[in-house]
Amino acid sequence: METLDEEVEEYNWREVVLPSLIPIVQDPAELDRETGERRRGRDILVAVDHGPNSRHALHWALAHLCRLADTLHLVHAVPSTNNELLYETTQQLMETLAVEAFKVALVRSEARIVEGDAGKVICREAERIKPAAVVMGTRGRGVVQRVLQGSVSEYCFRHCKAAPVIIVPGKGWQLQFSRLCILSLFVFTL
Repeated sequence: METLDEEVEEYNWREVVLPSLIPIVQDPAELDRETGERRRGRDILVAVDHGPNSRHALHWALAHLCRLADTLHLVHAVPSTNNELLYETTQQLMETLAVEAFKVALVRSEARIVEGDAGKVICREAERIKPAAVVMGTRGRGVVQRVLQGSVSEYCFRHCKAAPVIIVPGKGWQLQFSRLCILSLFVFTL
């Protein structure tokens, strides 16, 4: 039996420089309650685009998955990294999401814009980062539409080596998240 050597495909990507955010902790005892394992933090990859479903997935991850000292890796797949208009628009989106993540869950964020097919790019980034979870949204299409048109979340579910968390859009999530944001801003300012 002969082993098969697969070629490692090179890909283009651009790092997004996010604003430096430093938490202001009113009570240092707040950080002492975290155990040593939790203080190290985990890596959580969130696939984002300009749609509402990926934002819903990010909000879900912030509310249910992220904790203090975690690092949130935002990944956006684009057809070409050379398109400056697309890069600037995506950079603004990622800056907004990073600030939002910091305000809500006090997590550090890193962002990357990667060129290529979205499913393959997300799985490749998951192999590079080795996150605790890969969070992504889905449109909630039926089985027939997913089979005929294809689905990024379905591809990642089958091919990702990290744990995929696929968030289906639900009713009223904007109201729940806005309440969470208001509560966290109230606590953050005290």
